[in-house]
Amino acid sequence: MRRREFIALVGGCVGASTLAVRAQQPERIRKVGVLMTLSSEDPEGQARIKAYAQALQKLGWIEGGNVRTELRWAANDPDRSRRYSEELVALAPDVILANGNASVVALQRVTHSVPIVFVNVVDPVGAGFVTSMARPGGNATGFTAFEYSLSGKWLELLKEIAPNLTRVAVLREPSIAAGIGQFAAIQTMASSSGVELSVIDPADTSGIERAFAAFAHQPNGGVIVTGSTATAVHRELIISLLTRYRLPNIAGARYYSTNGGLASYGPDSRENYVRAAGCVDRILKGQRPADLPVQAPTQYKLVINLKTAKALGLTVPASLLARADELIE
Repeated sequence: MRRREFIALVGGCVGASTLAVRAQQPERIRKVGVLMTLSSEDPEGQARIKAYAQALQKLGWIEGGNVRTELRWAANDPDRSRRYSEELVALAPDVILANGNASVVALQRVTHSVPIVFVNVVDPVGAGFVTSMARPGGNATGFTAFEYSLSGKWLELLKEIAPNLTRVAVLREPSIAAGIGQFAAIQTMASSSGVELSVIDPADTSGIERAFAAFAHQPNGGVIVTGSTATAVHRELIISLLTRYRLPNIAGARYYSTNGGLASYGPDSRENYVRAAGCVDRILKGQRPADLPVQAPTQYKLVINLKTAKALGLTVPASLLARADELIE
């Protein structure tokens, strides 16, 4: 998506205030690149960008006035990520907003000088993006999606909703550090809960249906959907398989539970984009990423889809209903 499409996407954010900026004394127009791992047709991706653009406008940055945005959608394609990273860096932007680990990896292969603000990244220290959370030390800073310990909480909650579970399939990407780290945290919790774990690679679209069918062949099974670009991009397929095989499930992203999944527990991914606008603002005003601490989510929300629970024949414990931040009926 190029700049014209970005303006159309955030149309509600650009209006009379743009004219006011143009009427003022001309100033240098700042350039901001945005690299998204989702596709341009993904409603979740569009909602995140709109939240970011509206927050940036509130801070005084008006698209077409004092800021110019170049937006690229990689659609979970490594070749696109690499090509778009090169394109954006070649435009000499003042800062680049990057969604997810894959985007940061692609960008840091091209530049170690252009400031990068990342969003929804898992373990930026382990991934080598920053030296430490408090003192990033390089050209990148931003907002994490969650800590690995949260992954163990998913198993705990799933067992609480469906106490008869003895087997759990974990959808995780084995080729990325975040996938390995999340699974390790779940393994730690599983060792004390008597649950047998297996894995399904969400990036393997040709084999994912066979993997679900094989897993569902035995009783008392459930599914944990870990956080990754693949589980976001292929969420419609994954949710349809969870529904088809009547598997109790939990994910880290709210859009799973709102679109038919049983439950989710994690941060508000759109809120991180609002917070990222503040970080972009500070860099545009002269601060360095090296001096801006990496920030964790301010809260995690438990969402339970009661309609899905009923379809699965599950009675959600009253204690869990009382702790839920949102119930979908």
